[in-house]
Amino acid sequence: MKKRGFLSWVLEFAGRKRAYFGGSVVLAMLGVAASFVPYLIIAGIVEQLLAGNRAWDFYLKQTLLMGGCWVLRLTLHSVSTSLSHIATFTVLGSIRKQLCEKLSTIPLGSVLDDNSGSYKNIIVDRVDSMETTLAHIVPEFTANLLLPLVMFVYLLTLDWRLGLANLVGAAIGLVFMAVMLAKSKGGYELSVEKTKKLNDTAVEYINGIEVIKAFGKTGSSYEKFVTAAREGADVFIDWMRRCIWPQSGTMSFLPATFLGVLPIGLLLVRNGQLSPDGFITGIILSAGLITPLVVAFSYTDDLLKMKTIFGEVTEILERRDMVRPASLTKKPNGYDIVLKDVRFTYKDKEVLHGVNMEIKQGEVVAMVGPSGSGKSTIARLIDSLWDADSGEITFGGVDIRELPLDYYMGQIAYVAQDNYLFDLSVKENIRLGRAGATDEDVINAAKATGCHEFILGLENGYDTVVGGAGGHLSGGERQRICIARAMLKDAPVVILDEATAYTDPENEALVQSSVAKLIQGRTLIVIAHRLSTIVDADRIFVINDGDVEASGTQEELLRSCMLYRKMWEAHTMAKDDDTDESGAAIWKEAANA
Repeated sequence: MKKRGFLSWVLEFAGRKRAYFGGSVVLAMLGVAASFVPYLIIAGIVEQLLAGNRAWDFYLKQTLLMGGCWVLRLTLHSVSTSLSHIATFTVLGSIRKQLCEKLSTIPLGSVLDDNSGSYKNIIVDRVDSMETTLAHIVPEFTANLLLPLVMFVYLLTLDWRLGLANLVGAAIGLVFMAVMLAKSKGGYELSVEKTKKLNDTAVEYINGIEVIKAFGKTGSSYEKFVTAAREGADVFIDWMRRCIWPQSGTMSFLPATFLGVLPIGLLLVRNGQLSPDGFITGIILSAGLITPLVVAFSYTDDLLKMKTIFGEVTEILERRDMVRPASLTKKPNGYDIVLKDVRFTYKDKEVLHGVNMEIKQGEVVAMVGPSGSGKSTIARLIDSLWDADSGEITFGGVDIRELPLDYYMGQIAYVAQDNYLFDLSVKENIRLGRAGATDEDVINAAKATGCHEFILGLENGYDTVVGGAGGHLSGGERQRICIARAMLKDAPVVILDEATAYTDPENEALVQSSVAKLIQGRTLIVIAHRLSTIVDADRIFVINDGDVEASGTQEELLRSCMLYRKMWEAHTMAKDDDTDESGAAIWKEAANA
């Protein structure tokens, strides 16, 4: 499949504002015409002076005409740039919107393959850095290339030899440019790579500063950041050191039009092949070629940078979506969930090897197993956060890939051990469970999960902003708000990925009670590490090395599954407290209510 070009993406992102780019170019071209006229006027004035014209009114009119052209050029440039800025901000907004929408439609594994700092860098910083280049490159790059071209064509009509003389410096400059490009090969790509690494390391360092200080790893962690910064700086220094002389040669000779015009023009005048007036006009027009060329070629690095950024953006946008129908054509019959020979690969490694499971509507089902055995992967596949490589997962007898994503996501409430809160109010964080929910609905959900009292005790009650990732709240408070959010969703299937794993003992009973109210009358799938919380489950699946090793009740597994028996013995030897057992009883009772 042929990859789309840069211009095609820009026009798509611009949407209805794409005509603004066209208008900007047209006005820039008119500005070029307005910029070209003064050079002709100056040439005419010099000719009149040499001819002995002393009519001051003639020179006054010519000067005023030049001033008018200059004002017209500035006006056209301002309007052109304004149009390009409007279109550019539309492009940047569309890029960010499409990137965020894309991240919600591609498999979770594709998102997790990259560091979160990379996404932040691309969506915020990298996209923002395109604004100046994209807004100015359309009118200014166009004008600064078109003006020298118009002047060069006019010089050719004046005297083709004098016109070609302007290319002597450009030819030498291009040789230097070829050397510069050869020496800089790979330098730009490496600088981008090291800059991304530095950004990721900085984000990792800042996000983990609490752990770094707590465990006395400030020195080693900071050294990692310093190393990334030094490597990034060294790449740029080495790159510039290799290219500084050919770059200086390029910028010195490329716009040096007089290098050929003066000697060749003088030779033509001496031989009587060019009039002095024509030579002066040629010099004036040649001088007009210099500044626009310098400005135009100063955009070279910006163009390379924009190309790289667009490559990063389009790499995300061109990732494979999870294919789902737009509308519901097959209505599920009930809420039974069945996995048939499900296989899944993550980072070129198969982590699930033909998983078969059946979860009946209204059952309390648990998944246990060693760390990394695939429990959370199965839960995420059931929740359609990933797509299985082969096999099928059915919901009510219908393959979940045949159900609209919005519909299916509405049937499952997923409560993870590290549920995320946005930097919004408590009320808005809970309301994320169901779009359009009223304040009364939010408060009822909070009451139902036992959150209402502690929320009222916050500084601004339900309007209290929780901070980034819920940082202004305790772990137990964050978890209970996430459960209230899931309660508001009112889904028939609830997945708990060790919902109390990060909860302190003081709040664990409260979280357990909140969970119990959430799952009343619903199908419950629990990923458990504390085995005593799932002893009363209808069925327990033992997951080991990406497959279902055994399934059954607590008693059945203790008799028939060696792995489960060893896990149970290790658990009971460590601690088997009353809180866990009461939690198991509460969940069982609630699910059967």
